[in-house]
Formats: sequence, C-alpha cells, structure tokens
Amino acid sequence: MSNDGAPHGGAPSGSSAATTATAAGGDSPEITHKALRSRHVTMITLGGIIGASLFVGSGNVIRMVGPAAVLSYLLGGLLVFLAMRMLGEMAAARPAVGSFMEYARVGLGEWAGYFVGWLYWYFWVGVIAFEAVVGGSLLAGWFPAMPVWLGSVILLLIFTGTNLISVRSFGEVEFWLASVKVAVIVAFLAVGTLFAFGLWPGAGFSIPNLWQHGGFAPEGGWAVVSGVAVVIFSYFGTEIAVMAAAESEDPAKGIRQATVTVVWRILIFFVGSILLIVTIVPWNQLPDPDEQAPFVYVFDLFGVPGAETIMSIVIFTAVCSVLNSGLYSAARMFSALAAEGLAPRIVARKSKNGVPVVAVIASTLGGYAAVFVNFLAPESGIFDFIMNSAGLVALFVYVFVAITQMKLRSRMSPEERANLKLKIWLHPWLGILVIVAVAGIVVVMLVSDDASRTQVWTSLVAVGVLAVFWPLVRRNLRRRRTPRAAAPATTPTA
Repeated sequence: MSNDGAPHGGAPSGSSAATTATAAGGDSPEITHKALRSRHVTMITLGGIIGASLFVGSGNVIRMVGPAAVLSYLLGGLLVFLAMRMLGEMAAARPAVGSFMEYARVGLGEWAGYFVGWLYWYFWVGVIAFEAVVGGSLLAGWFPAMPVWLGSVILLLIFTGTNLISVRSFGEVEFWLASVKVAVIVAFLAVGTLFAFGLWPGAGFSIPNLWQHGGFAPEGGWAVVSGVAVVIFSYFGTEIAVMAAAESEDPAKGIRQATVTVVWRILIFFVGSILLIVTIVPWNQLPDPDEQAPFVYVFDLFGVPGAETIMSIVIFTAVCSVLNSGLYSAARMFSALAAEGLAPRIVARKSKNGVPVVAVIASTLGGYAAVFVNFLAPESGIFDFIMNSAGLVALFVYVFVAITQMKLRSRMSPEERANLKLKIWLHPWLGILVIVAVAGIVVVMLVSDDASRTQVWTSLVAVGVLAVFWPLVRRNLRRRRTPRAAAPATTPTA
C-alpha cells in the first residue's frame, strides 16, 4: 500500500512480499518462512470453508426458505466475494500474516486493529471448542466406550501437534482434509446433475420440483432475506486462504488466486449443491437435519450403499479440517496482535521454523477451557454464551475490511492506484454496498427470532468487554513507543 496509508511510516507500494512493515511504531512480523506451496494454498482456497454448515446446516435453510434458498446462498456469496475482493486488493499489495487486522490498524488506527484482531481470535477459539465437541460426539458414536469429552481432547491434541510441528505440516494436513471434501462435492454435483435430468438409473426428470410445491419462493421474499442472515456465517473462513497465502512461496500470486477463485467456488460448491438438492427433492419433503442430513438423504436416493456411513466420515473430515484451520487462524491472529503490542509480547514468539508456538498453545487452551466448561457445567450456559457472542464477528470483519479498503485507496496517489495488482470495481460504491448489506443483515437478525437477537446482543457484550480494556492497551502502547528520557548527568563527589 501507499506510504500515506501509515500514520507513522508504512510499507512502500511494491515492497518485498517477504516483509510487512507497520504503520505505527515498530516492525510487524516478517514473513520469513514461506513454507506453504501453491498446491496447499489452492486446496485451502477450494475446500477451506466447506464444513458441516453446508453438509448439515443447509437443510434448515431450505426448510425455512424453500427452493429460493438458492438465492439466499447466492446473495450471501456475493457479499463475501466483494469483501474478499477488497481484502485481496490490500493483501496483494501488502501481504501480511494477520492480514485484515494489520490493514485495519494501518488504515483506521490502533483501536481498529485491536478490536478486529481480538474479536477474530475470540471467534476462532469458540469454533475450535465447538468443532472439538462435534468431533468428539462423532467419535463417541463410532466407539461407544469413549466418552465425548475424551474424543474432543484427543482431537485437540492431534491438531495442536499438527500446527506446532511446522507451517508445512498444517498445510499438508489441510490439503488432504480439503481434498476429501472437494472430491465428495464434485461427485455429488456430477451424479446429482444426471439424477435431476433423469439420466441416472431409477431417476426421473425432477426439475419441476423447483416450482411445483408452492412456488419457487413459497415462504415469500422476506424468507429469502432472512436466509441470507443464516447462510452468511457458512462462508466465514474464506479469509484463511489470504492468511495462508502470506506464508506461501509466492504470496502475491497466492493471494490473487485465492480472491479470484472464491467466486466460482461459491457458485459451484455452495449454490450448485443447494440447487441440486431442491431440484432432486421437493423442499417440503426434506427430512429434519437433526434426523438425517440433506446430503445423506440425497446420496441414499442415488442408491449409494452405506451413504450414511460415508457422509458421517465426510462430515468428520470437515470437522477436523475446520478445527485444523481454525487453530491456524487463531494462532496467526494472536501472534500478529502480540507483534503490534496489542497482546502480551510472549505470544509473538516463534520457533525456528516460523511457528508461533505460544499463540498456538494459548489458542488451544481456550478451546480446552470451553470444552470442559461444556461438559462439567452443561447447564451453566457459558458455552452457549461463548458461541453466541462470537456470532457477529464475520459481519464486523466485513465492515472493517470495506472501510479500511476505502480509506487506504483514498490515500494512494493516481500512480499507485494504477499499479495495483488486484482491484475492487466501482470504488467506493461496492464497499458502501457491503456496509449497507451488513447493516441490513443485523436488522433482519434483530427482528427474526430469539436466537438471532441473542447473537446480536451477546456479540455486543463481547465488544463492550474489549472496549473496557482498550484504555489499558492504549496506555501500554504509548509507554512502549515513548523513548525513555536520558538520565541527567551527575558530578561525582570527592
């Protein structure tokens, strides 16, 4: 980004991708360990956000909206794509571990980096705990003698180890986990298309299911809009690809690839899958996801033997993938916060191969704590509070990304704007559209149901807690960046 983008000196445009300079007082972490290869970044980009929210949660959206759930996923995907494009513009010019936290700090000030970074870390700690609980439940279903809490702890230990070994080990594990998810989705799309057109054995032409059961939008347009508020959280995690690309062999290329790929990935994997489900199965005949996941139900229709077992393994793979990438994201953000003085300095310490060891362990400890709270005091509501209070983090991040991109672009010279490797179109109007859309989603959540309103208010509580501690953090920053006055010279006495 431009030198103007930093209040106290930033990275010049076109600076080395291996180094990220700060905007205020000091150097931000250098990207010195480019351990992820192109294939790692590609697969993280393709499969990073495919999780249980698609395989299982999509059933709730379809039952709530009808066939028009396709539009809910399309509109939500468009919002995420625009936010990713704006993030990509900043990241391609200035690769940084911690990406949007660093850009918010540079563009808007220390306070913005503080809030974005800590909220993002808090969100992923909650996700780590949640996925560990889900994974432990799946293991307990396969091995009844194993208690759920033990399965959760085993998963946490495995992926803590994976992240501690090296950046490459994280990338390799994520590559294979994501490969499984992508392969299943591709098979589902191929067979599902044949099935919908009656070209699969035992199948009939089912396209009319899109409008024959109460119309394409049987619950009305408001349900479509409400559906966007639900599906938007299914897409959160896309930004992991940009963070991972910053630690790759070619950060600029990886970032461009991640942001460009996201649009067709959303269209094909998410929108395409939902379109096939509502085409193959009448929307009002889809079973409750708590009883049978929509993908399991459709695979059964395909005549795939052992469909439920296969999908259980796939969902377990998805859970492990989110757990692995969630720990990576939390650790990188925590380390980036510490490097800028927004978290304890010790958290920024790295091993010889570039792994932020303390940040990995600290993020995992948060997961352990939440897991044990859930099992020791399940009725306390603490675990539910943690999950609900992180609910709006995705929307907060998208707003900060939009505001930061507009701010940094406005500080650039015409020459710097012309030399941008990746641009958001129609600047600043698409950024404004993202902000307005996020505000609209929050309004929809406030008027929808009690669960959505709870997410809004508990998320605001989390923001309030951070606001209480900000004066202390700001005072510490000033103390670190103010040179100590030289001690006055004294005349030795005889």
